[in-house]
Amino acid sequence: MCVSLQHTLKRELNNMQTKSKQILQKEENKLKHMGKTLEQIQEEGRETKDYCESVLVGVIDCLQRHYMLVRELIRDQEAQAQSSLQTLEELKERDVELHQLAETDNDVHFLQKWSSLRCLTDEDLLYPLQEVSEDPLLPFELTKRAVEQLGEQLQDICDKEFASIHHRAGGEEQQQSGGVSGVTNTEQNMEEPETRADFLQYACRLSLDRTTAHEDLTISAEDTEVRLNSPKMNDLGLRSPDRFFHRMQVLCKEGLDADRCYYEVEVEGDKAEIALAYRGMNRKTRTHLSAFGANACSWSLDRFSKYSVSHKAESVELTSSPSHGRIGVYLKFKEGTLAFYEVSGSDSMLFLYKLQATFTEPLYPGFWLEKGCCIRICDLPERDR
Repeated sequence: MCVSLQHTLKRELNNMQTKSKQILQKEENKLKHMGKTLEQIQEEGRETKDYCESVLVGVIDCLQRHYMLVRELIRDQEAQAQSSLQTLEELKERDVELHQLAETDNDVHFLQKWSSLRCLTDEDLLYPLQEVSEDPLLPFELTKRAVEQLGEQLQDICDKEFASIHHRAGGEEQQQSGGVSGVTNTEQNMEEPETRADFLQYACRLSLDRTTAHEDLTISAEDTEVRLNSPKMNDLGLRSPDRFFHRMQVLCKEGLDADRCYYEVEVEGDKAEIALAYRGMNRKTRTHLSAFGANACSWSLDRFSKYSVSHKAESVELTSSPSHGRIGVYLKFKEGTLAFYEVSGSDSMLFLYKLQATFTEPLYPGFWLEKGCCIRICDLPERDR
């Protein structure tokens, strides 16, 4: 190699080294001027996530409250429509009576009927007509249109605002810092699970309490599987005063009150409920007091043609329809949040719903089954815990 070429290459190498050192120094200065240690950044990240979560959970609760008001409105509309139809029938009967009275030749009959009808004034006759809607289904149609319009507006607002949040707080920051955050993705996500592997860190072992099982439920020898297909095979349940007497339900032995708990169940069949309940929940009646999700002592994910979530006999129907049999349940007891997921693969989870509550005592996982259904508590991999 000639001396001039070698000299040129060394000069380029020196230039590259100089630029690399300048870039490195620039990034180090940025991190230094931030004035925050790695622990401070992580703490700020945790506080920000918790704050944002509390705000969004509040929004969800607000929507749920308004949804309940809409349901009451619909019930009132239904009652009003039925009342209007009844009023119309009464007016028809009254018109027939008036016509018959006008046609009668029997003076005695006329005077007897007239004494009961003479008190009717024009206002009495005309006022009910004003209450009868020309189209009794119109209020329902108007309500659907209004809610549909609101839903579109809310979705549009959410899409735009979250895109703006991502652009302002995410994209611009990365551009300004040259893509160097100083914290890896793994470090950022340690506190709040996002992948199935993250959730499995909080996996807990569960076993069915056969003493609580309805007499028609069959529990496997390992206490991890329950079926409804063999009437009166649960001998221990028959003898136990703690069993569910009328509802096809069973609780687990373990009460959950740790900071974070996660478990998965596999469902076979069309209809089932995956619930959590207080130990003292009533098990003797045929009423809502003993039904998962129908009282203040239990919360339930109902898996039918569509998913729904129930508590205190109020249900919120979700847009998702079941497509896989495995359900993941994530409980943050102290924070009072309960989230449900549909698990479709080794690391594929579909978020279904998250609710906020104040839990005052340990929660016991429980299940309701219809005939031919089976629920199996999944044995989660030990290495992922």
